[in-house]
Amino acid sequence: MPVIFYIAAAVAIMAALNVVLQPRPVYSALSLVVVLGALAVVYLLLDAPFMAVIQVIIYAGAIMVLFVFVIMLLNAEAETASHRSWVAKWMGPPVVVAFLVEMVLVIWNQFPPRSTPAAPQLDGSPAAIGHLLFGGYVLPFEVTSILILVAIMGAVVLAKKELKTEETADPQFEAKQVTENEEVRS
Repeated sequence: MPVIFYIAAAVAIMAALNVVLQPRPVYSALSLVVVLGALAVVYLLLDAPFMAVIQVIIYAGAIMVLFVFVIMLLNAEAETASHRSWVAKWMGPPVVVAFLVEMVLVIWNQFPPRSTPAAPQLDGSPAAIGHLLFGGYVLPFEVTSILILVAIMGAVVLAKKELKTEETADPQFEAKQVTENEEVRS
């Protein structure tokens, strides 16, 4: 394996940990952009240049711009520390250890001691991906696009409700609105 793969893998793992551990949502989203960029490098190493370009343009570009836009629209603050429940406190570490052991076993079984035949070549051309995406997987593709659209509309509705409650609760805002309306009339 080339050294570039290990560098891209390390960058992806560190950025993914930052996505989960970062208390500020905007920084988490930006760390996710780094993860997607590192995955694009891995796709290039797997001789899938089309998937690498799609990863950068669609995911790191368009979808992450939407995520950052929605985060900023909601005016998300840093997360406040909460008191963990006793279930999470006592069951969390054993579940994490079991997950890590399972990951090690899966990786270990992927590299058996005896030699295996090479994997068959897959067609990763844009035409083959297009036939799959708009052929057999057209329904999941459309459902995903509708889900993203509904999520954005929900974020806009939530942001507008929050803005209205802030505006009506502030007496200085109401006085300023009355003053501005009188100036416009005269």
